Amino acid sequence: MNTKWNLKSDYTLSSDAVRSLAEALKISPVTALLLCQRGYTDAEAAKRFMSPVVGEFHSPFLIPDMEKAVKRLEDAIQSGEKTVIYGDYDVDGVTSVSVLWLYLKNRGLSVDYYIPDRSGEGYGMNNAAIDKFHENGVKLMVTVDTGVTAIDEVAYAASLGIDTLVTDHHECQQSLPDAVAVVNPRRSDSDYPFKELAGVGVVFKLLSACETRRAANEEEARANIEKLCDSYIDLVAMGTVADVMPLVDENRLLVSRGLALMNSRPRMGLSALLGAASGGEKKPGAVTATTVSFVVAPRINAAGRIDSAERAVGLFLSSSPAETEAIAYELCDINRARQAEENRIIEEAEAKIAAECDFDRDSIIVLADDHWHHGVIGIVASRITEKYGLPSILISFDGDIGKGSGRSVKGINLVEALTDSKEYLVKFGGHELAAGLSVERSRIDAFRENINRYVKEHLTDADCLAAIDVDCEINATDVTLSLAEELSLLEPYGIANPSPLFMMRGVTLRGVMPLGEKHARFLLEKDGVSLSALRFGKSRRDFELYGGDLVDLVFQMNVNEFRGVRSAQMIVKDIRLGEGQYTVNPEDRRRYEALMNGAPFDKDEDILPTRDDIAPVYLWFKRHFGNTKDEITGVRELLSQFRSYARIHYVKLRVILKILDECGIVAIEYFGETGENIRYTVNYVKNKVDTEKAPTYSKLKQQMKK
Repeated sequence: MNTKWNLKSDYTLSSDAVRSLAEALKISPVTALLLCQRGYTDAEAAKRFMSPVVGEFHSPFLIPDMEKAVKRLEDAIQSGEKTVIYGDYDVDGVTSVSVLWLYLKNRGLSVDYYIPDRSGEGYGMNNAAIDKFHENGVKLMVTVDTGVTAIDEVAYAASLGIDTLVTDHHECQQSLPDAVAVVNPRRSDSDYPFKELAGVGVVFKLLSACETRRAANEEEARANIEKLCDSYIDLVAMGTVADVMPLVDENRLLVSRGLALMNSRPRMGLSALLGAASGGEKKPGAVTATTVSFVVAPRINAAGRIDSAERAVGLFLSSSPAETEAIAYELCDINRARQAEENRIIEEAEAKIAAECDFDRDSIIVLADDHWHHGVIGIVASRITEKYGLPSILISFDGDIGKGSGRSVKGINLVEALTDSKEYLVKFGGHELAAGLSVERSRIDAFRENINRYVKEHLTDADCLAAIDVDCEINATDVTLSLAEELSLLEPYGIANPSPLFMMRGVTLRGVMPLGEKHARFLLEKDGVSLSALRFGKSRRDFELYGGDLVDLVFQMNVNEFRGVRSAQMIVKDIRLGEGQYTVNPEDRRRYEALMNGAPFDKDEDILPTRDDIAPVYLWFKRHFGNTKDEITGVRELLSQFRSYARIHYVKLRVILKILDECGIVAIEYFGETGENIRYTVNYVKNKVDTEKAPTYSKLKQQMKK
């Protein structure tokens, strides 16, 4: 898929606001530009952004029902009521359960927790679980990261004498549950200034409210909240990052302080999980938001996806080092099983897309199957949406009811889209870009048709086009260790505060080297400065770029430390040929494919090569084979070499390559984005070869019009 680069233009390095901020804060113009683009043009506001302090917490009592929630929870603590925490099975839910359980235990309340089984029970609350609570004498149920849409379930609990205190952060529907309190900053009647808290963030606000009311004065209240931070803010940060919440405003403060705690005094469960993930390495390195997103979160999420999320809760609640370590290794094993299942479902989903989807008709991809693991389909939906640039919903049926997970794109609020189709659904809920649902098998076709209509009416072509927002265009001389170190002032990075992206144009590519089997290294030069850049997740084989090309690239910059030496490191996010570089005409590609499929051609097209045409191509291979570490070239590079040979055009070159391969003179393997990368081996041929006897030559000779 082609990616559009959007270079932000509100500020430039020469803007007055940028220069003023750089001078006031004694920082580089690049960092000042990044701050301005994030809305921090005032020096004091920029300082607060770079150094969050505890005083920036908003009052928890601005969230509706907070006073009611505090009173009901305190009543339970004082009377020792039997209480259960009802959570969700993702990282946000696991950390929410853990924080609230640890707090209530510390307050002297004996409390249980419950997380539904994803496959057997599905998302949200259910009456069967409530029946169990009733049998066990539960009087208070506190929901975390769930419950705001559970109107019927809360009413059912009330009928059994169980009070419900809802804490949640998901989108609210028109009606709220009739609970003793519904604590959610997204409520329409909420005055809370920041709506983007994670579920665990809402739990933290509830505990902050409890500790504020317990305090004799404002100073004691601040001290109490500081103790909360010292005890739980690492888990709050973990859930916030993992749930992909915007890392601005209060979330930035929570995550900044949480990451600091993870690094200065890591929780036993976190240390065990990082150790298990690194194969037992004692010092896995500094914990960052990236560590949480790509190392910690997948392993905790895996438990809820294909096993039991309660195992992940045990990682944080256990006081036994041996048990904690065992759980950590078990979570890593579960994650490997999740990865295998994910790969299987992706293959099957791709086959279904090829067989069932018509992109002239379908604006949203809706797939269903009886054998997909419900806990994994959300990840697959994310990958499908990323690949095709369209919203997607994957549904796994067990009997007559299918449980689905959807992901969306900018421009389509998935909850609103599902609300438009609610008559076809059993239930649904979630966020703007990610949601879950249940649907009857008999209604899947009607649901697919209706949601396609909705998306088609609301989705524009611009929404479907993958885009990269670039912060700043810089020069090679800007790629320095001092700037890479200074950029850490903007961390932690995440949604709404992404890692800065830079653009550099007109860079000479000196080489593309493999970096293991899945990554690549680019050797670059611009304005006399030699640079090295890494591209993760794409191998050398994927790039149809060659030494001597002028390229443009978008990249991140960070600090690399190797054997005690620190240096600036470029991480490529996208790379393409620079303006004016020689490219292959798509019409030429189509003509070649038509000829290979038997299309006739005129003699004037000059398709059949002579020995004089073939010789220079063969000699080029012979001259270069074994002289470089990277035995990869490509059709485009070869064409650029032979443009002085007027007779060798694209189609003829492809024919020559095919003939050389068929005759055993040069063994050729094709790969790459358009299939025009070439890995070659020159074979020693003792006897003279008649190239006109090659199958391709004979076939084309018959296709040529007389």
